[in-house]
Formats: sequence, structure tokens, C-alpha cells
Amino acid sequence: MGSTTEPVTSILSPASNESTCHTLYDHRNHAKVFMPLVYTSVFIVGLLGNCLALHVIRSNLKKMNSTTLYSLNLVISDILFTVSLPLRVVYYGLGFHWPLGETLCKVSGFIFYMNTYAGVNFMTCLSVDRFIAVVLPLRFAKLRKVSNVRYICAGVWLLVLAQTVPLLSMEMTNKEHDGYITCMEYPNFEKVDYIANILIGAVFLGYVIPVVTILVCYSVLCSKLRLTAKNNHLTEKSGRSRKAIGVICCVSLVFVVCFSPYHIDILQYMVRKLVSKPDCAELTAFQVSLHISVCLMNLNSALDPFIYFFACKGYKRKLLKLLKRQVSMSFSSVVRTSPEGSSKDIIDGNKIQLTNSTCATNDRKTEKRSCLND
Repeated sequence: MGSTTEPVTSILSPASNESTCHTLYDHRNHAKVFMPLVYTSVFIVGLLGNCLALHVIRSNLKKMNSTTLYSLNLVISDILFTVSLPLRVVYYGLGFHWPLGETLCKVSGFIFYMNTYAGVNFMTCLSVDRFIAVVLPLRFAKLRKVSNVRYICAGVWLLVLAQTVPLLSMEMTNKEHDGYITCMEYPNFEKVDYIANILIGAVFLGYVIPVVTILVCYSVLCSKLRLTAKNNHLTEKSGRSRKAIGVICCVSLVFVVCFSPYHIDILQYMVRKLVSKPDCAELTAFQVSLHISVCLMNLNSALDPFIYFFACKGYKRKLLKLLKRQVSMSFSSVVRTSPEGSSKDIIDGNKIQLTNSTCATNDRKTEKRSCLND
């Protein structure tokens, strides 16, 4: 059966090592709808949720401890990450087209990846901090001193900076055969020497070591909490240990689900690249899977606020207070604009004010009794 269609193969030039595979962005029409929707949702939820978390943490700065400091840095990295997303929304909305130039592409890519891995590292620091606090509180108490934790946080930012600075020396945009200019896409890095070795090292440093650390720390922590609950019936009855274990499992699950697909995808393709030379069809499949797994990885910054809601009483209290205030404001505005109920509401409001003033003039016992009767 004859065909005039060009075969789906990767034609590589030995001199430049550049791929002329033309099927890499054939999913453009689907991606320009799906990906902006995901990134916009992550931006809105992540920014609002993490800004609220920052507000809660700021109110507790007087009671600063190691956990608060790590959480503060994690929230800042999440906020900086979400701030970089609008440019990605525009890029995907235009169908993988970047009209803003090489410099802005590098800056957005740098912020994107730096804060992604800053978040990973600070989540790891939090797991180690909780492990030390519960399992080894005396032996490594110095590591939880605020003065030392500040240096650890600075070290984390420097480590992430060292990991992502090389991106600035690479060309991150590429003009495709159809005139589209892509930004921060894997095929744009194909021309970099030893790219497979570099990315395999990055996966181990940025994912494998952190995920093993988090899972080991939280597994031992859960065992310790269960043992404590068995030995102390009051703790078991209160359900505090069960709640703590639930939060730990939730944090671990979110981390593994969000970050594993992307890094496993990178790792398996780079290993195949070292062993053989993947053709155009394999590169296209890898490119599509990367776009999906990156979306999943970015969901982490939007899911973190939900973890804060269940794990942090202060966060939950602030959020519920804001929601109640918003509902009461909406209700009062509806009442003010309702002509039928306005006069009745004014009379009822005067009754409430008179009752409150009467209650305020009595002593506490009389006030409580009369207000309850009302």
C-alpha cells in the first residue's frame, strides 16, 4: 500500500544534533484549551491560598520556631512559582508560541524551576524537622534552633540557585518549522552536550533523594505516633495521633502523586537516550507526556493550601472567618437592596440594638440570663 506521507522519523544532523521532527506539537489544538485552564486554576487557587497562609504565618512570627520558618520559605516559594504562571498561560493559549523574546523566556523558566525545586527541598526540610522533633528530640536539638534553621534555609536557596542557574546559559527558545517560537521545551535542549547525563543527575538530586528522605522520615514518624497512642490511652482517645498520621499520609501522597510522573518520565527517556537513539515517534510521545506530567507537578502549589487547611488550626480559623465575613457582607448588601424588607429590617435592627444596650447595662449573670431569654 503506497503512501506519499512523510515518515515519522527523527532526522538528526551530526553537526548540529538538531531534530527536524515535525510532530512534536501536533497536540497543539487540545493543549491550547486544556493547559491554560489547568494553569489558570493553579494560579488562582495557589496564589490566594498561599497568600492566606503567608498572612497566618506572619501573625505567628513572634512565636517563630523551626517549623514556622521552613513553612514560611515553602509558602514564599509557592507564591513566587504561581506568579510565573500567567506567562505560561499566555504561551499555551497561543498554542506553544512565545512572542516575548529569549530573555523573558529565560527569566520565566528560571523562576519556574527554581521555585519548583525550592518547594521540594523545603518540604524535605519540614519532614526532617518533624522527624527530629518526635523521634530524636535531644540528640539533634541544635538543628531545630531558629538561628541554625536560618542558615539551613539560606543553604537550600543557594543549592536551588546552583541547580537552576545553568538554565540561563542555555538557549531556551526555538523557531519551529511552522513559524511558532517555543519556549522552555525539552527539544530545545537536545543540542546541549551530555543532556541525558545532566537530567539524570538532576532527577536524583531534585527528586529521588528528597522523596526517599520524606517517605523514610514520615514512615518512622507514623510508627512512633502509633506506638505513643497505644501506650497512652488519653492520646488515643483524643484522636490527635490519628489526625497527625492522616496529615502525614496526605502530604506524602500529594508529593508522590504530583512529582513522580514527571521525574519518572524524564528518567526513563534519558536512560533510553543513553542506550539507543529514540526516533521521532518516541520523542513526540515523550513530549506529550511531559506536558501532562508538568501540569500534574504544578498542581502541588494549589494543593498545599488544602493541606494547610486540615493541618493548621490558625489557617482554618482565618479562612472560615474570611468566608463568614464575606457571606455576612453579601447578605447585608442583599437586605439593603430589598425594598420589601428594608423597613422591617430597620425595626428589627433597632430592637436588636436596644436589647444589646439593655444587656450591656446589667451585670454578667443578669446579662447572660436576659440575653438568653430574648
